[in-house]
Amino acid sequence: MKLSCLQENLNKGLGIIGRAVATRTTLPITQNVLISTDQSQLKLAATNLEIAICSWIGAKIESEGSITIPARVFTEFISSLPSDVISLNLKHHTLEIKCGRYEARINGLDAADFPPIPQVGDGFSTKVLAEELKHAITQVAFAAATEESRPVLTGVQTEFEGGKMTMAAADGFRLAVHRNNLIEPVKEKVSMIIPAKAYHELNRLMTEPDQEVEITLNSQKSQVLFKLKNIEMVSQLIQGTFPNYSQLIPQTYGTKARIDVAEFQRAIRMASIFARDGSGIARVIITPGATAETGKVTISARADEIGDNVGEIDALVDGEAAKIAFNARYLADVLSVIKQAQVSLEVTTPSNPGVIRPVGVDNYDHVVMPMFVQW
Repeated sequence: MKLSCLQENLNKGLGIIGRAVATRTTLPITQNVLISTDQSQLKLAATNLEIAICSWIGAKIESEGSITIPARVFTEFISSLPSDVISLNLKHHTLEIKCGRYEARINGLDAADFPPIPQVGDGFSTKVLAEELKHAITQVAFAAATEESRPVLTGVQTEFEGGKMTMAAADGFRLAVHRNNLIEPVKEKVSMIIPAKAYHELNRLMTEPDQEVEITLNSQKSQVLFKLKNIEMVSQLIQGTFPNYSQLIPQTYGTKARIDVAEFQRAIRMASIFARDGSGIARVIITPGATAETGKVTISARADEIGDNVGEIDALVDGEAAKIAFNARYLADVLSVIKQAQVSLEVTTPSNPGVIRPVGVDNYDHVVMPMFVQW
């Protein structure tokens, strides 16, 4: 293998695949990056056996070939080189790198020993706009569980039906559900559980909001491929049955408060200062006014050894007076991913879940379980 390419392109390509390189593994070769020539381009690939990412960059190919190189050493050296043309020359199992007045030789391992990157292309396929998918991932994936006691909850239930894509994640304390449109409607309903970690990686890769993302599920329903411009990511799917989340979304409310997001965030942020030493509890009291426009929401927190705080914000209140307690962090998390200026908080009783929805759109529901407190 002999080729040349621009330092900035190679550096960018290594940055794209870098997060798929294994860190702790019983298969040392997965700590390497696969470098190969592919149809007049340089292909870079990495896998940790859960996800695999491939990136293609422009290159002048003089001779074909492939090798795997220790990812950390190769990436650090390439990123340190000046912005110039890099030449790569493979001799036996040693890759010679030259750029201006700098050069290095890195010993590699045979590409044939690298785990094969799964080929996904024989099953269900559809397309979605990157901007919409990115927004959906941002509003849903953070609600997935991080501990492995219930594996299905570490994933995001992803459903395709007609012209809609629905994503849902839950960790036992909260539930996030987002619906968006598909570019290509599907003929049959398909659902899968995609690891939240994979979605976080995909979110990082989608840097061009107006591009299309092709989603392909293999016929065995064990792997999913996300195809972007010059980038492909394959993820293993989580096997199992996701809870029936639609049953967890309250359909009615006794009290509904329409609140400014920025003011709500400020009040929760201040309550969190005290809540973190008081089991994370933020108490919320919704009080109707003489008219709907003069209602208010009071948010308070206290820690026995430190003190307490109370914040009051204006709200448009529909219904009766209500009080409920939440984990302050869960409220802060959902408010941080809402773009709209206002949200509605819907509650029924102190022991029933609350629902937060952005005002002006109807494609996002966020359910938060209450905390039981002495008032």
